[in-house]
Amino acid sequence: MGKLLCDSSTAVAETFQTSSPTVPLWEPKSAPLEAVDLVDQTSIIATNATWDDVIGLEEQQRRHLQRLHAKGVLWKHPEDESTSVVFRLSHGGEVSADGNCLFTASQKAMAREVDARELRRRTVRRFLEDLGSVGEEDREVINVAIRHMYSPDLRNGWGIHVVQEVKLLANKADREGLDSAIDELLQLGMQRELAAESIYKERCMPVIDGPSWAKYMLICGSLDDEYDIITLQYTEEGLLSVDENREGHAAAFGDDIAIECLATEFKREIYVVQAHGSDAMVDEENCVFFLPHRPRSEISGPPIFLFMKGTGWCGAGADHYEPLIAHPSSLVSQEKVAVVL
Repeated sequence: MGKLLCDSSTAVAETFQTSSPTVPLWEPKSAPLEAVDLVDQTSIIATNATWDDVIGLEEQQRRHLQRLHAKGVLWKHPEDESTSVVFRLSHGGEVSADGNCLFTASQKAMAREVDARELRRRTVRRFLEDLGSVGEEDREVINVAIRHMYSPDLRNGWGIHVVQEVKLLANKADREGLDSAIDELLQLGMQRELAAESIYKERCMPVIDGPSWAKYMLICGSLDDEYDIITLQYTEEGLLSVDENREGHAAAFGDDIAIECLATEFKREIYVVQAHGSDAMVDEENCVFFLPHRPRSEISGPPIFLFMKGTGWCGAGADHYEPLIAHPSSLVSQEKVAVVL
């Protein structure tokens, strides 16, 4: 699963822009470019699904993606336009929708011999290292973006989302004490969900800044996790539900911050290729678009491409990453490509 930020004219959405893929949280550092063999770095497994085999696509999406594959996309190095490659993009296969899909899809797209959990750890480590190098003002910008995503102001934002979520972290070692405190409120006559909301908000860690985001993003839904994710869902009328995640299987969905950290860790741009359906009220020519995430350092390798099937303009249903395999092609003319990145 993944979290994408949506465009809006409201104040809340404007603040979201601080973590938009096109507005980096940190300014990229200038550094000398490294020579790189693009073809060697994009050699991957030979067998990939064709777009005819990919489930869950509308016909206009499928046709557009097939055209992208046939004509290719042209990537030019942002700092050295003499370095350019035409890529044919093919689907890299389904990945499990277990909350780890950003990292699983990235591993497949890069053909790296590293598992999704290690990619998650490297992402968080990169985030913390970079967070420690920025000033107080930049750190607060990052904290504000995190709060808006995971601990939103429930007085605002209802023009953007019908349901808003608050994420809390419960230390696994505290579960027994949390349950006892909830039971005490139940004995006093409080409703179960209201009792759980009260105790979790009082005793659990909110995801509101860089350090708490790092703890959250490390959670992969395994028994080895230090924390369990508690999710409080709200509508404009109040509390809707409490997901107590008692089995501890919930994983932290990758977000734009995580993608930017991945890009920085591997010194490669990451493009999320988002395909929207007809309910997004876009025509076929505009139903697929590329969301770039630049590394905060030099770019020393070809881009990584991830796929996201969307159904609505604000990402309704668009919360699952799948790998795209980028095949460099010398058979496609740069003048006739489908997209120039």
